[in-house]
Amino acid sequence: MKFGSIPNPEAVDFTLPPDHLESKFNGAKTKPLINVGCAKWNRQDLKGFYPRGTKDELIYYATQFNSIELNATFYNFSKEQVEKWKDKTPNDFKFFPKVSQTISHFKRLRDTQYEVEEYCDAMSLFEEKLGMVFLQLIDNFRWERNFDNLKRFVEEWPKAIPLAVEVRSSDWFDDPAYYEFLEKNNVSHVITDTGGRRNLLHMRLTTPKAFIRYVGSNHPSDYSRLDDWVKRIGEWIDKGIDEINFFVHQNMEKSSPLLSAYFIEQLNMQYGYKLKVPNAGSQTFENLF
Repeated sequence: MKFGSIPNPEAVDFTLPPDHLESKFNGAKTKPLINVGCAKWNRQDLKGFYPRGTKDELIYYATQFNSIELNATFYNFSKEQVEKWKDKTPNDFKFFPKVSQTISHFKRLRDTQYEVEEYCDAMSLFEEKLGMVFLQLIDNFRWERNFDNLKRFVEEWPKAIPLAVEVRSSDWFDDPAYYEFLEKNNVSHVITDTGGRRNLLHMRLTTPKAFIRYVGSNHPSDYSRLDDWVKRIGEWIDKGIDEINFFVHQNMEKSSPLLSAYFIEQLNMQYGYKLKVPNAGSQTFENLF
C-alpha cells in the first residue's frame, strides 16, 4: 500500500491520539472478537510467505489468518468468484471486501442503485463469512461538496450488509454532523494509520466495532507502533468493545505477515487470546527494512 508512504519515517511522530470522547463503547468488559489479516493473498505481493509447492494461495492463507481485507473486489467481482472464495476457507474465516471502484471512484456514489444491488447480491453470498464491507472514498471527495451524496448512499444501503466508511480528506472530521450521521446509521468509521497522513488518525469509533487499516513503513518503528496499538486495544477492551478488525499493510506488502505475526503474538500474550500466529515464511526482522 503506497498511500501515505514517506521517505523518512524516523522523522514522524507516530503517537496515537487519545480516543475521542464521543467514541462508542458498549460499557461491558467482555472479550471482543478480534480479526487480524492482510489486504491480499496474492503470491507476488506476499513473496516468501507461501511454502514451496503451495497450489492455492487462498486455501493456505486461510490456514494462517482468520480474515482478509479484500481489496480484489474494488477492481472486479462476480457471484461465481465469491462462492469459490467462500468455499475455500474455514467456517470461522471472515472477508472484509472493498466496495467497487465503479461505485466509489468513477460514479462518486451518484446514481449507483443498480451497481450497489449487483455488488451486494454478490457479497451476500459470503453469508456467515462476511465480516464488513468498507467504502473507501477518493481524496478529493470533500465534506462540503459531497456529504449529501454520502448521506443518500448510506441511507439507501442494504441494512443487512454491514458497512464501514473510509474518508481520505480530513475536512470530514471538522463537523460533528458527519459522525452523528454514521452513528445513527450504525456505520463504522475506518481508522487509517499511515505515516504520511497523520491527519486521518481520528480515533473516533462510531460503533463498538473498530475497523483499523494499519500501514507500516518498512522501518523499525513499525514494531513500536504496533505495541501502541496493542496497548490501545487493551483500553478498548476495558471500556467495552464488541469487535476489532485490524488489517496490516506495508509499502512492501511481502512483510505484512511478519508484522501481523508479531501483533497477534502480543495480543495473545497480553490479553489471553489464542489467535493463530501466522507463519511469516522467509521474512525476518533483518529483511523487513
